[in-house]
Amino acid sequence: MAQSSQKQKWIAIAYEQFALQGWKGMKIDGLSQLVGVSKSSFYHHFADMEILMALLLEHHLVQAKILSQKESLAKSIEPELLNILCEHRIDLLFSRQLRIHRDNAVFANTISKTDQLVGDAIFLLWVRELNPKLGKNQLQSIFELALENFFLQMTPENFSMAWLSSYFANLKKLSAQF
Repeated sequence: MAQSSQKQKWIAIAYEQFALQGWKGMKIDGLSQLVGVSKSSFYHHFADMEILMALLLEHHLVQAKILSQKESLAKSIEPELLNILCEHRIDLLFSRQLRIHRDNAVFANTISKTDQLVGDAIFLLWVRELNPKLGKNQLQSIFELALENFFLQMTPENFSMAWLSSYFANLKKLSAQF
């Protein structure tokens, strides 16, 4: 396997493991088994976990841009946006882990960047489809709460089309009350 493709495999597997298990999934021994290479390969490509994590955060920002572009083209929450969210399940679960560990300043900074990218696209669709009768500042505040609530409720076990559909249906009911 070429060095760059092996490095990409390390990044892809570590990204998914962090998304699904958080720091527990970031053990070099376990990652090397999943990659199918020796532990020394990790040190050859990354030297230490901080370098790998920096690359994972860069990868996450790229994924957030891709997600944002897709979301901005969505015409409806259901099924269009929900399909996009399902397609980016691992990216969203990675964001969830960043939130869990937001006491890390680098993670908090990444959350801020991704929320702006992804949140802006969803916010416009949310306002257009739910049509709440509130001012822009009120809508933005409620949206930020809904986004945070989304990540609090989402888990690898419950993340599915059915869960997303139920979550957004509940948001729609809540917004109708305003």
